[in-house]
Amino acid sequence: MSVIPSISLPSLPLPHAHLTSPLLPMSILRRLPLRHLTRHHLRSRRFATLAAVRQDTTVWTPTPISLIEPAAESLFHISIDVSDSPDLAASHTLAGQYLQLRVPDVEKPSFLAIASPPSLATARGAFEFLVKSVTGSTAELLCGLKKGDVVELSQVMGNGFNTDKIDPPDDYPTVLIFATGSGISPIRSLIESGFGANRRSDVRLYYGARNLRRMAYQDRFKDWEASGVRVVPVLSQPDNSWSGESGYVQSAFVKAKQIYSPKGTGAVLCGQKQMAEEVTSILVADGVSSEKILKNF
Repeated sequence: MSVIPSISLPSLPLPHAHLTSPLLPMSILRRLPLRHLTRHHLRSRRFATLAAVRQDTTVWTPTPISLIEPAAESLFHISIDVSDSPDLAASHTLAGQYLQLRVPDVEKPSFLAIASPPSLATARGAFEFLVKSVTGSTAELLCGLKKGDVVELSQVMGNGFNTDKIDPPDDYPTVLIFATGSGISPIRSLIESGFGANRRSDVRLYYGARNLRRMAYQDRFKDWEASGVRVVPVLSQPDNSWSGESGYVQSAFVKAKQIYSPKGTGAVLCGQKQMAEEVTSILVADGVSSEKILKNF
């Protein structure tokens, strides 16, 4: 991204005041497809965001929603077109990274893990997200938008899952993955990015949800299994027809265990804090190095 030259700005009395240039407000941007926005409007809006008196240096890029649809109960699959922002697309390099997203007319952003692998941004110019609609949140407003609405994205952030710590596969034949709820989002990115699962002897994904109606990505399980990841769904409140694992993912793991070589075991965690803490304690007690337990935050 090119460096914006230093300029002198007049002092502004209000802490969140913006330059009074002829900009389209977000309420109008929301209704316009990105192709109708002139380069002047896009450059001016980005410049105004940078020049406004703010406490952060976040660069916001306007991008249109290309797809929004239910992924499970209270969860939405959202795809955002970043093909006109190649620098932003190229900044997604590792599974587990995240960014901030702002919806029209709302200052408070939402932090979202990117669900798609980095290759999708390169090949198709798209970021995909799995978003939980929480009442009163920015995420709820986002889930209420439609195709063509414009949102603002920050630069991609975070170090992602550092899979170099559990490579090469011959030295770490066992990788245990744990996810709950929308925490499956960056795990999808990891699995579909590829981390040598098919060259490891034991790769398991313990994926927890309340019930099948709240479990996203079931249509991807077959492909994940084909890539070398054994999917173990765990339901905390299943109906009477469920014959799989019940309870919490940590309990399902304790029941199965089967860690034959702690030194050759890695793990990846994403989801509820209590789950992550309990699983970490169990793994470390069994001899797995805490440095081999990967998290994205």
